[in-house]
Amino acid sequence: MKKFIYVFFTILTVSISAQEIHWMSMEEALAAQEKNPKKIFMDVYTDWCGPCRLLDKKTFHNPDVAKYVNENFYAVKFNAEGTESFDYQGNHFSNPNYVEGKRGRNSQHQFATALKVRGYPSMVFFDENSNLIFPITGFHDVQQLEVFLKLMGTNDYKKVTSQQQFDEYQKTFKNTFKG
Repeated sequence: MKKFIYVFFTILTVSISAQEIHWMSMEEALAAQEKNPKKIFMDVYTDWCGPCRLLDKKTFHNPDVAKYVNENFYAVKFNAEGTESFDYQGNHFSNPNYVEGKRGRNSQHQFATALKVRGYPSMVFFDENSNLIFPITGFHDVQQLEVFLKLMGTNDYKKVTSQQQFDEYQKTFKNTFKG
C-alpha cells in the first residue's frame, strides 16, 4: 500500500510540474489581445515537416520554454497548409486551394504567404497590437530560442535595430533555460 501511495504522489507531482505551451488559434489569440494586450508567438508548421516535429518535441516541450511563452505571449499553432479561416488587420485569410485528403505537401495558406514564410518551421512574433515584428526560420534548440523569446518578451528588440547590435546582444546573452 505504501508503494502505491508513493507511486501515485510521484505521478501526481510530475504531472502537475509538467508545463506545456497553451496553444490557440490565430482567431483566439486576436480575440484575447483585445481583452488583454500581449504579444503573439506563432509556430508556423506543416504536417510533413520533420524539423517542425523536432522543434515541437525537443524545444516546445521544455518546461522553461513553455513557462516563458505562456507568461509572455499568446501562443499560436498555425498549420501553413491548413484550413483555418480568420480576419487579420482588415483582411480575410484562408486556404482556398487546399485539397482535402492530399498526401504530402498541400497548398500554402494565404496568411503564411502574406507573412512571407518560405521555410518550415518558422516562428513569427507579433506585438501587442498584432503587428508583425519579425519571423525566424528553422529549428532552434532551447538556448537558441531563449535568445529570441527574451529579446521579444523584454522589448529589447526595440533597441536592437541592426545585425551588429543583435550579434552583440547574442554574445552577451546569459541563458537561464535548462535544455
